[in-house]
Amino acid sequence: MTDKIWLGGIYLKDEGGYEIILKSLNHYKNRLKTLNESPELKESGATFGSILNQQARKTVPKINEVVVKIHASLSDLQILKELEDEKQFLEKALSCYQSDIHKAEDTGNEYFVKLIGDMIQGRKDLKTIKTALDKINNYS
Repeated sequence: MTDKIWLGGIYLKDEGGYEIILKSLNHYKNRLKTLNESPELKESGATFGSILNQQARKTVPKINEVVVKIHASLSDLQILKELEDEKQFLEKALSCYQSDIHKAEDTGNEYFVKLIGDMIQGRKDLKTIKTALDKINNYS
């Protein structure tokens, strides 16, 4: 029986998928750092605010670790294989970026628009995000 090959690693390294992953991780980190300004948090009241902020403080260092792994994986296949263990985390970052682009488009809320920055590029990134989400889950 042969081991399955994670095609997501090939996408990250050889197809340039690391660019949208890094962009999504950076967005995710910015989102967590500005959580207190989020309209969703303001609407939900203080009940969940402290819990979400605690989780955010734990998640930001994890983002930094994954970014370092991605950079290292571009030249080290062993580290690239380790990134497979981070697949769910990569999906979370991609989904966060995707969701916030949609929120910026749909609501026009200043928080989301500012968080996305270049909305034209954000719209273009939606297709790349969808591709990345599909490819990081592929095996052969």
